[in-house]
Amino acid sequence: MTTPDYRTDPDNFCYRHPERQSFVLCQRCTRTICPECQTQMPVGVICPECLRDQQKAVKATRPPRAQRALRAVRSSDDRPLVTYGLVAVTLFFYLVGLIPGGLGDQVQSWLAFNSGFLVPGPFFQPWRLLTVTLVHASIWHVALNMLALWALGRSLEPLLGRWRFAVLYLLSALGGSVLVALLDPGTWVVGASGAVWGLLGAMFVIGRHLGVNVTAIAVLLGLNLVITFLPGSNISWQAHIGGGLVGLLVGFIFARTRAIRQQRTQKLLLAATAVGLLALLIIPALVYYS
Repeated sequence: MTTPDYRTDPDNFCYRHPERQSFVLCQRCTRTICPECQTQMPVGVICPECLRDQQKAVKATRPPRAQRALRAVRSSDDRPLVTYGLVAVTLFFYLVGLIPGGLGDQVQSWLAFNSGFLVPGPFFQPWRLLTVTLVHASIWHVALNMLALWALGRSLEPLLGRWRFAVLYLLSALGGSVLVALLDPGTWVVGASGAVWGLLGAMFVIGRHLGVNVTAIAVLLGLNLVITFLPGSNISWQAHIGGGLVGLLVGFIFARTRAIRQQRTQKLLLAATAVGLLALLIIPALVYYS
């Protein structure tokens, strides 16, 4: 999966910091820029030179009030805000689930996944495919998943960009739920493990393409796989494997559609992945619930 051309292609590195690899492009000049060089704009990020040109244009044509507004725009940093947001939302719902008096149990019962709720009818609740990531069985369950999400997100999100990282997380979660529906229908499943496995899978593939030593990631995947199948672990291996496989696929898509001319192809492939996963849900609906 690794090619010398990919590792030596200057288009895969920040044009201002040639030693830094990145998947994020300036929305105006389409050059590769690392997190330090990104300035967040309403429609994406731009590089320092394009920002300077835009500021000069505004200064020449806009009144003083607009100039002050432009100066108020601050450069984006490399903080993984999507990662932090996912951790915060997940912990919030876990704490809500601890509320006594039945409210916590009711909230969790509306978010956990069971393939029986995917059959069209009065109990059709498709949101469970993704909200399963917000429900956890214990403090250790949520703590371990959020620790893994925080550790992986800090590396992956700045590399991929925020929207790609969010798509990776959601598609991985969807993949985990779909495989549960296919292989273990009617079972209640909770946790963000499928999405986290997707992040691991994507990091493995992307690391290989960037020429990074991925031995540690491979070992981590292997250990998690062993733990998943231990007798009495009470772990949904279907969710783990489903999320991991989708993560591998999405990571491969990101790595192979890096060039600016391939951005449309990248989005179409991601959309096709989502549609394909949803189409697979027709199988359990026909086989188990018809």
